[in-house]
Amino acid sequence: MNVAAQMRPAIVLVLLLTLLTGIVYPLVITGIAQVVFPYQANGSLLTNSQGEVVGSELIAQPFTSPVYFHPRPSAAGSGGYDATSSSASNLGPTNQKLIDAVKERAESYRSTNGLAPNAPVPADAVTTSGSGLDPHISPANATIQVARVARARNVRTEDVQAVVSQNTEDRTLGILGEPRVNVLKLNLALDQRFGSTSQPIGSGRSAAPPAVVSPAASPAGSPAAVGR
Repeated sequence: MNVAAQMRPAIVLVLLLTLLTGIVYPLVITGIAQVVFPYQANGSLLTNSQGEVVGSELIAQPFTSPVYFHPRPSAAGSGGYDATSSSASNLGPTNQKLIDAVKERAESYRSTNGLAPNAPVPADAVTTSGSGLDPHISPANATIQVARVARARNVRTEDVQAVVSQNTEDRTLGILGEPRVNVLKLNLALDQRFGSTSQPIGSGRSAAPPAVVSPAASPAGSPAAVGR
């Protein structure tokens, strides 16, 4: 048996498939994506009024300042909102730790937004998403926060609600998912509509995509504390 004759086709096939599937195909798909969908292919990055990249519309960031809408809680990473540690809490509905966390979040949400002690709150305001990085909140969640944002910015609630309505996304293709509001896009729209009340979102930071650093890197409560 000629071993070399048997091995040569196998080696050639491996090299050919490596070239086609490991080099040619990725290059072709990347090229098509850059031409047809450049925004999505480059991470769906958003910029502030100064043209600085402040994040991706696909990845949640923490906002705690009263002048901004707040995202849903996050279990990604030790401090949450860590794009390198996408995860859920993986706690079941009867888990006491989850029950206590939801109760604490509900109390904090009511206090922050001036609600009655027993007022119902949207589920997405007190639970984390499966990825821990869901960038959206429900319209109901956004509507509850309108009054607080309007007071903090000293503007009319109707004007803030109008910005929310303009940034409410419908179901995908009209049938998939639920209406939703992208928090980062909404907060950028607020700054554009009413002006930044302090340091613009992302101001003074590196223009590199900001979704990979723990939110503990900046003092909570300021626009500069947006998770990177």
